[in-house]
Amino acid sequence: MTMKKSIKLLAVALLGLAAAACASPEKMADMANNVTVKCDPAVLEVVAGEINATVTVTYPKGYFHPKAILEVTPVLVYEGGEAKMAPFTYQGEKVKDNYTVVSSDQTTVTEKVHFTYVPGMEKSYLELRGVAMIKTKSATLPSRKVADGANTTYMLVGDAAKAGSVAFKADNYQPYIKQTAEGQILYKINSSTVNRSELKSQSVSDFLKSIDNINANERETIKSTEVVAYASPDGGEKLNAKLSDKRSATASKAWDKVTKGKEIAAPEVKSIGQDWEGFQKLVSESNIEDKDLILRVLSMYSDPAVRESEIKNMSEVYTDLKGSVLPELRRARFIANVEYKNYTDDELVKMVDDNSDVLDEEALLHTASLVKSNAQKAAIYKKAIDKFNSDRAQFNLGVVYLKEHKTAEAEKAFAKVAAKDENLENALGVIAMRKGDSKVASMHFANAGKAGESNQGILDILNGNYDKAAKELAAEGGHNAVIAYILTNQLDKASAAATCKCPKMSYLKAIIAARQGNAEGVKTNLAEATKMPFFKERAAKDIEFAKYNK
Repeated sequence: MTMKKSIKLLAVALLGLAAAACASPEKMADMANNVTVKCDPAVLEVVAGEINATVTVTYPKGYFHPKAILEVTPVLVYEGGEAKMAPFTYQGEKVKDNYTVVSSDQTTVTEKVHFTYVPGMEKSYLELRGVAMIKTKSATLPSRKVADGANTTYMLVGDAAKAGSVAFKADNYQPYIKQTAEGQILYKINSSTVNRSELKSQSVSDFLKSIDNINANERETIKSTEVVAYASPDGGEKLNAKLSDKRSATASKAWDKVTKGKEIAAPEVKSIGQDWEGFQKLVSESNIEDKDLILRVLSMYSDPAVRESEIKNMSEVYTDLKGSVLPELRRARFIANVEYKNYTDDELVKMVDDNSDVLDEEALLHTASLVKSNAQKAAIYKKAIDKFNSDRAQFNLGVVYLKEHKTAEAEKAFAKVAAKDENLENALGVIAMRKGDSKVASMHFANAGKAGESNQGILDILNGNYDKAAKELAAEGGHNAVIAYILTNQLDKASAAATCKCPKMSYLKAIIAARQGNAEGVKTNLAEATKMPFFKERAAKDIEFAKYNK
């Protein structure tokens, strides 16, 4: 017998043995380990509440009997149960049916597997269960584990029904309020002499009473004083400048006389010259028939001489000005610059319970920011709404409801907000996101511009758009930015952004360390994170730490 013929006979014999090896369902079960199975990804991941993977199965030559039917069922086994897909069914070349044909030669088939996440699947594994049938005989194949699962790191961004945040609108409460107390003396035309009657005028008398009241009020302090002299804007600019200077000198002496014995600092003395600013103010507040024409001249010309000439050309108007406006500008002002110390934070918190009626809108809004409980905040905002029809309080009431996860109440509160601005668009986007309407949420976040960017980033994480989320959250930083960087495998950026010292950030740092293969980093950060029971329970099941939990 020739060598060539011997090899040919050996090959035929081997093929016969292979065919004989799987000539029954039992033998297909016995030789199931010869089948190669791969899963991509090898570690399952939950994305937007779904688990998707690709399973590739290679049947070796001679394994699949031409008359066999094989049912393969993907099963996700997890704590508390298991989830089964409809089986994939394959048939040999001689089976007359409509299943996927697998030849007796080496054949590779690829299938998509899909499961909807339920709690418990974070600790799970994917296996394939098979049943082989040839005619009336059948055999169960050994279950084949193909992947571990399932990674739920994206869920650290928060529950979709509670996700998203909206900032309170700020108050304009001022701890210190700048005020002034004023009086003035008037001069006759072209004169710098202070008439004795001016020292006893009602204006000066009221100013001195204000000084006494300020000094008696522990909340008020005079920070500085001024004497400011002027000339009315009729006559030459140089002449009026000199006249204003002389008035500043005589007004300073008048200050010394009227404030003698008062607890008040010496003033800073100023000379302004022509009082065009005061002129414009008095004209705008007057009943002069052609005042709009005068104001137009002031806006058109900046040169004092041109202004004066144009106004004097309006003879009737100028007559009115000489009688009612110009005499009021031949003056010197006595000014006390006062600082009022507003209620302290402690006083406000006490007053909101005992005497809230004396608080204005800004004080109520500020007090709401000081109290801790949402119930207290809501009560204060309702007071501001009732008393001042405060639109910011109305908005902030909606924010309180969002923090309490009372989506329906928040939606009603925001519906009453009058200011249709970026902040409201952002709030409406959060409402839509919590109601599961991603399309409407994204529309509102887009309208909100920068105000909605971070919430859009959260929405994109929840929907599996990790690259987009990482860009949107980059400027904000914080937990969600770190999560986005982890999910896009930008671990250096994730580490740089992980600056907060808190259990959640420690947990995220542990995940970063695990992905970098840094066992000591995992240990150190988990030790901090697991001081909080939630993270201790999660870490025990988290696939991120599978090789460190053994």
